[in-house]
Amino acid sequence: MSWPRKLVAFVTFLSMGVIFSPESFGSKSDGQISTKLAPYLKLTYLLSFSTAFGTALWVTFPAVFVLFLNLPRHLFGNLRSKLFPASFILVGICCAISAGSFAYLHPWKSSSPAEKYQLGLLLSSLAFNLSNLFVFAPMTIEMMKQRHKVERELSIGEEIGLSKNMEVAKVNTKLAAMNRKFRSIHGVAALAQIFFFATLIMHSWYLAGKINL
Repeated sequence: MSWPRKLVAFVTFLSMGVIFSPESFGSKSDGQISTKLAPYLKLTYLLSFSTAFGTALWVTFPAVFVLFLNLPRHLFGNLRSKLFPASFILVGICCAISAGSFAYLHPWKSSSPAEKYQLGLLLSSLAFNLSNLFVFAPMTIEMMKQRHKVERELSIGEEIGLSKNMEVAKVNTKLAAMNRKFRSIHGVAALAQIFFFATLIMHSWYLAGKINL
């Protein structure tokens, strides 16, 4: 495990400690937070949550479409294999910090049902992100490399877009089978990312109700 992934694991375990035993970190079970500490915790929570949401949104949509439409497909895939794990690491750290900060501000014993539900959403977003970082992304990248190898043997992959792959796959059973395997694991990773966004959007709705403009 690389040190960035170890950092994600460390921050996640630290966040779990705050969530399950906030008293060990100085939080009071009645939810009373020091007036000096509260603004810093709220700022940490907001910055980490917004960074996670913004990073994931940019990498998943605008960045991917711009790269896909302008780069040779193998170059696009190789760049994406570096970009996505890096984004999952940053988003994972931010999700863990936001969940830990929220749990410190709203200890489980004294929090309302709505606050407990929101903490559940934050933890769910962290879980979906970690599943992609540690499970689905590595599997997708490995399958992509295998497909690239098959495509290089067929002298394709340096074009922009999928048209050449789809044409060759119609007459090459090996490439067609590889495409099916890649789409299957990529679809699971995409589904986890959709659920991740769903939890963040639902939590954003909660935040919107707390803002007075």
